[in-house]
Amino acid sequence: MALIGTWLTALEATAPAGLLRGSVWAYPLINAGHILGIALLVGAIVPLDLRLLGLWPSVPLGPLWQVLPRTAAVGLALAVVTGVLLFITRATAYAVSGLFLAKMAVVAAGAVNALLLHRLMNDKLLLSSAISRPPIWVRASALASLSAWLTALTLGRLVGYF
Repeated sequence: MALIGTWLTALEATAPAGLLRGSVWAYPLINAGHILGIALLVGAIVPLDLRLLGLWPSVPLGPLWQVLPRTAAVGLALAVVTGVLLFITRATAYAVSGLFLAKMAVVAAGAVNALLLHRLMNDKLLLSSAISRPPIWVRASALASLSAWLTALTLGRLVGYF
């Protein structure tokens, strides 16, 4: 544990962490990038998951599947990169925060769920058909996804206040 504490303290002492803590503009801009990443992620995931749950059956799934997972992936990548930068400014505090650790666990679960669903949904027959009600396993994955990302969003907001 002492090694982890030393490593976290060293992260906080890096030049990028010092710049972010000491600049009037750097931290807010990185934070804005984090929010943009989250907006892209959640903004793409929610309508896709709702469609996979069976809402809007007249909307073809194929075109949504072409655009929304990629948009969510870009958002997740942006959120991760900017999140790491935000983390290094207070690494020792975040590493012991139950809310932060819970958020990271939920983000990991959401990402694994998305990867598994993407791999399984690349069945062209399922995507090209005009299914109004996807199979139960797809709906279960969409419900898990909605739960994970909305929980991560809530936990992320709480981290800033506690």
